[in-house]
Amino acid sequence: MNRNPDGTSPSPLRFGYGTNGLADLRLDDALGLLADLGYDGVGLTLDHMHLDPLAPDLAARTRRVAHRLDALGLGVTVETGARYVLDPRRKHGPSLLDPDPDDRARRVGLLVRAVEVAADLGAHAVHCFSGLLPDGTDEDTAWKRLAETLAPILDAAATAGVPLAVEPEPGHLLATLADFHHLRRTLGDPEPLGLTLDIGHCQCLEPLSPADCVRDAAPWLRHVQIEDMRRGVHEHLPFGDGEIDFPPVLAALASTGYRGLTVVELPRHSHAGPHFAARSLPFLHAAARTAAAADTTGAAPVPAPPPGDPSATPEGSSTP
Repeated sequence: MNRNPDGTSPSPLRFGYGTNGLADLRLDDALGLLADLGYDGVGLTLDHMHLDPLAPDLAARTRRVAHRLDALGLGVTVETGARYVLDPRRKHGPSLLDPDPDDRARRVGLLVRAVEVAADLGAHAVHCFSGLLPDGTDEDTAWKRLAETLAPILDAAATAGVPLAVEPEPGHLLATLADFHHLRRTLGDPEPLGLTLDIGHCQCLEPLSPADCVRDAAPWLRHVQIEDMRRGVHEHLPFGDGEIDFPPVLAALASTGYRGLTVVELPRHSHAGPHFAARSLPFLHAAARTAAAADTTGAAPVPAPPPGDPSATPEGSSTP
C-alpha cells in the first residue's frame, strides 16, 4: 500500500515506477532510489542495462535482484518492452507477428524466459504486447499468428502461476480494449491471460474515459501503467502536462479491487529519471487523497506539480 509522507495511506493502490524511465541508472541504484522516494514497487523492463535476459548467469543475477527487492520492500512487475534487446537494428523486433517463424520463436523464447524470471522474482505479472502488423500481412493471418505464438507463453505462465498481461498499444495489431477482448475470445478465455491497461493510452484513443476504461477492464486487469497524455497523440507525458483527470481514474482503480502495481511509464524522460520519479509519487498521492475525499467533500481537482527545471525537458522523438 502506498505511503504518504505523514505515514497515512490514502488508498489501497500501490504505486511503482518503470525502469525504462531510469535507463541511465544502474539497476541497484534505481531500486534504491525508488525505495527512498517511497514507491511500493517497480516495473522492471528486462534489457541490456537492467537484468539482461540474454546475458550469462541469468538465474544467479535474478536471485540477487530478488534479494534486493525483498530487502527494500519493493513489489515488481516484469515488463518486456525493451526496444532493441533482441535485434540492434529493429525497434521491438522481432515481434510475435513476424513473418519469419524463427524470428517469432525468438520473441516467444524471450517471453517464456521473462515468465521464468517473474516467477523467481515473485512478480505479480509479466507484461507484453502484440507488435505492429507486418507489411504484406493481412489482419486475419496476423491474429492467427498471435494466437499461435502466445500459446506456449500462456502455458509457461500457467505453470509458473504468473499471469501474462497483454497491453493494447497504439499502432499495434492489438491496439484497443476491443482488440484484447477479440484475442481473449479467440483463445477461449484462458485463465493466465490478463490485461495491462495503460491509462494514457485510454486517453489517447479509447472511446470511453480512462476511468470508465478501468471499470470496463476490471475483471481482466493484471497490471497498470500510468502517465499523462492528450487525446489522439501517443506521447507519454509527466503528470500535469496532458489532459487526464487523475482522481476519478484512481478512484475507479481502488473501487475495482485492483491490488497490483500502478507503474509510472515515462521512457522518453529517462535522461531526467530521478527528477520525474521524485515529482510523480507526490502527485499520485495527492490525486488519491482527492479521490478519497471527493466522495464526501466534493474536493477540488488535484493541482499540477510545479514545472520541471530546464534539464528535465524531454529529449528525442515524441514517439514511444
